[in-house]
Amino acid sequence: MSLSDAPSGHAALMDGVYRRQRHIYDLTRKYYLLGRDRLIAGLDIPADGSVLEIGCGTGRNMLKAMNRFPSGRYYGLDISDEMLATARASLARRAPATPAHLAAADATAFDPRALFGVEKFDRVYISYALSMIPDWRRALSQAADSVAEGGSLHIVDFGQQERLPGWSRAILRIWLAKFHVEPRAELFSAMKNEAARIGGHARCMPLYRGYAWYAVLTRGPRTP
Repeated sequence: MSLSDAPSGHAALMDGVYRRQRHIYDLTRKYYLLGRDRLIAGLDIPADGSVLEIGCGTGRNMLKAMNRFPSGRYYGLDISDEMLATARASLARRAPATPAHLAAADATAFDPRALFGVEKFDRVYISYALSMIPDWRRALSQAADSVAEGGSLHIVDFGQQERLPGWSRAILRIWLAKFHVEPRAELFSAMKNEAARIGGHARCMPLYRGYAWYAVLTRGPRTP
């Protein structure tokens, strides 16, 4: 395992990437992190439902979810202390009446009870983070294990750009690599495997000609 693959090394890497970028992150990313608002709208958080965002970053997605589903109970974790500093400040400024619990943690190995006093969540979501986590399969398993019975895991991330021109795919891949981003070609199959492992089901779909991939895993039997 290289230093950048180890949790402490990855945390340092992410802090280095976002130490300055966090101040302009939301302004610049809104043009190409497509599908995030669709994911949030699809959460359909029940009243008093518990919601965990893995890789919460600046808190942008959490704020959107709070505005849409104000009765939820919100929790977020991120490996970058730099991003969490921005998230805490943003949530305190823009949603002071809605409690949100944030913690520094590695997505591949966290204990939700130790962090938040909550063992399982009604909704778990990951937005454009798996493509930056070296051991993304372990993070996916950890996320699936955090879903309560009848709850769901929602993921949006870079897809394989399967219906975009070849030159566009090549340029995007080169550009993403500069930010330590690697689209996960096996995301859909991994989601289906996780669903089978925990006794649930998954639905997966490409968005925007494959620019983004969107997947939802529901824990429990499929309803008619």
